[in-house]
Amino acid sequence: MATYTALGDLDLPALAAWYGLREPAVRPMKGGAANSSFRLDTPHDGRAYVLSALDNHDEASARHLAGMTRGFARLGLPTAQVVANRDGDDVTVVRGRPFLLKELIAGEVEDPLPRALLGAAGELLATLHGFSPGSLDLPVGTRRLSSEHRAAAAAFPDRDFAGWLNGQLAEVGRHEAAHRRTPTAIHGDLFADNLIVRPDGQLSIIDWETASLDDPLLDLGMAAVGLCQDADGHLAADRLGLLVEGYADVRPLSAEDRAELPVEIAHAATIIAFHRYHRHNVRFPDPARATYYRRMVDFMESVPRGPAG
Repeated sequence: MATYTALGDLDLPALAAWYGLREPAVRPMKGGAANSSFRLDTPHDGRAYVLSALDNHDEASARHLAGMTRGFARLGLPTAQVVANRDGDDVTVVRGRPFLLKELIAGEVEDPLPRALLGAAGELLATLHGFSPGSLDLPVGTRRLSSEHRAAAAAFPDRDFAGWLNGQLAEVGRHEAAHRRTPTAIHGDLFADNLIVRPDGQLSIIDWETASLDDPLLDLGMAAVGLCQDADGHLAADRLGLLVEGYADVRPLSAEDRAELPVEIAHAATIIAFHRYHRHNVRFPDPARATYYRRMVDFMESVPRGPAG
């Protein structure tokens, strides 16, 4: 099993001192596949924060994540605001573990994201893709499956799944070789748990763990996987249409883009399938989630091979 920070592991007095917080009340927050987050409330001034224990980071990568988060906020994207500690540093290391404090965004995660907000999610993603990535220090192509990932997949005990992964990646490779697109800043994980529905009905976007410089259509495909499934785990054409049209209102899609989007939806589902198998069967074996990856294999049966939206 993965080891995450539990409430009892926190040195709350030390963390409060680092951030100048008076008697904060703390409680765990749901969500987060890689890190642990806690809500901190300071009753004397009515403020609220999110404290993230970056279980999946060393100090250097934690600083990089903080810098990207600040960068996207600086560009005007509705996202979390990082809070510096008493030394003006974005990352605080306590007992060898890096922590990041952000202002809490008022609102709720709604999963599935309501249909009425799918267009807004598309608009938000398109706005992100329109930013100049020059000041963001983004890694390149890290949402894709690397040669190391492919080598790991080749050794998966589920040989049928390993063959399926190889076939899907080969098909994607053939398509992408013929359809090159200009890389942009991408989020890489626009699922419902990374969107906050604010009290005014607007959306904020959080969690820049998978941000990189890559094909914007792959990012739109990932958002389709994350936001456009029906109750049976299949791609819902009506939800996809709302997401795509919201996106196209800000960043128009060519006929070729629309024709290639199903390939990138399949690409995104393949990436998610790999990581689910690898996490729950190799890195942190979890019998309760050992077959979770199969949902992406089943999802792929519903992805059309033709124009989308």
